Amino acid sequence: MTSFERPTLVRDGVYGHLRRAVLEGEIAPGERLAEVELGERLGVSRTPIREAIMRLTQEGLLVGEANKGVRVRTVSAAEARDTYVVREELDGLAAALAARAHAREDAEALRGALEALNAATGEDYRQQTRLDLAFHGAVTLAAHNAALAELARGLEQRVALIKHQTRTYNAHPDTAAQHAAILKAILARDADAAREAARTHVHTFAALVMQNLGETL
Repeated sequence: MTSFERPTLVRDGVYGHLRRAVLEGEIAPGERLAEVELGERLGVSRTPIREAIMRLTQEGLLVGEANKGVRVRTVSAAEARDTYVVREELDGLAAALAARAHAREDAEALRGALEALNAATGEDYRQQTRLDLAFHGAVTLAAHNAALAELARGLEQRVALIKHQTRTYNAHPDTAAQHAAILKAILARDADAAREAARTHVHTFAALVMQNLGETL
């Protein structure tokens, strides 16, 4: 994993470090977490490791198995389908609201997020995933709706797990064009077009994810 900087509150630092490692795919879906090894790697006792693992399990990122310890949770095809059904609606709403409510600084953030994503190399899947989620997160922030932002944060965790599990499909030929369509509609303050562009994008990649998992959307 990446280097660990010891914070003032060790338990919070360990939790944040492990959570980030899971969401960014550094610890892959299905991979087991060993308390002793993690403690040695991070230079902390087992107590903050246990506390972090408990919090991450409660959040649904980790799962415990009898006599087998704890591993990063994998997502079933049914859960992936449910996740993308909801994401299609939420992303569409976020884009529509962003088209109506974004300020100049939001527009700059959106352009920057998409430029960074488009510049990412195809070989670094983890970086692409992080930047893809950052772009969609920027759309949500531009919507200026606290309730939507809270719902999106919870959904993003599931999407991150699915992306790292299936490794689909940040570099798909349609990705750049669909992201550009979302941004164009938002900046034009065309809420209907923004909603449709975002929903089309999510639906496209939901189908690819389900195909990867051996199911249809």
